[in-house]
Amino acid sequence: MESLSRWIFAPRDPAEPIPFSAKVFNVVIVVAAVAAVFVLAFRAQSATLNWGTVLEYHLLFTTGLLNTLILSLGTLVLALPLGIAGAVAQRSRVLPMRYAAKTYVELIRGTPLLAQILLIYYVLFPAIRLDDKLVAGILILALFNGAYISEIIRGGIESVGQTQMESARAIGLTTFQSYRYVLLPQALRYSVPSLAGQFVSMVKDSSLLSAISVAELTFQAKQASTYTYSTFECYLILTAGYLIITLPLSALARWLERSLAYES
Repeated sequence: MESLSRWIFAPRDPAEPIPFSAKVFNVVIVVAAVAAVFVLAFRAQSATLNWGTVLEYHLLFTTGLLNTLILSLGTLVLALPLGIAGAVAQRSRVLPMRYAAKTYVELIRGTPLLAQILLIYYVLFPAIRLDDKLVAGILILALFNGAYISEIIRGGIESVGQTQMESARAIGLTTFQSYRYVLLPQALRYSVPSLAGQFVSMVKDSSLLSAISVAELTFQAKQASTYTYSTFECYLILTAGYLIITLPLSALARWLERSLAYES
């Protein structure tokens, strides 16, 4: 009974680690419960699984997974510098720059991503003759995530404290040098866990690009479902595909959070 209680209840001391066996036990229980719900729901519909036909379209899922990774990495490469620039601009003494950055952040954060995708893709991009859907998807996601990253970085800068900027200026550093050598390195360190979490959201947000027929994982799963009439199987593969990407990223975010908390 005592060993069973160790698997069910966390230690009284928060500093005491939870045994690995207890973690495995509880994860297995939760996964089994969720799986049981879906199995019972599936059986209630008197449906049969048709994996053979679905797996004939494995290239659709492989292509979708690859494009989702490309979208996510491309978005990160563009959104991170955009977010840093937005955070710095919001603190600028140049008022047009400050309010342009604030307006950008509020507009993006105050409107649904799907509306932004449709508006930018069907209104703005035709004006500049941008036809590549993958590139268009990366640019739209970069604009969207850049606003959120901007707020994360701005919070990191403010957590450093104004005295750091004053000290940097006191030793003769310019504003640019103060940000580059003093504020941003510390702000990024404080922001790393939140940035990792935002990257996880970035991966999931890419699914909305299926609305403009970007061949990412969700769009490809819909295509396979149309061809095979096996919706359950296709969306089960879709779910597994996202988990393959997001679970390691979530684990990385938690590890970074613990590491930085320990160092501080």
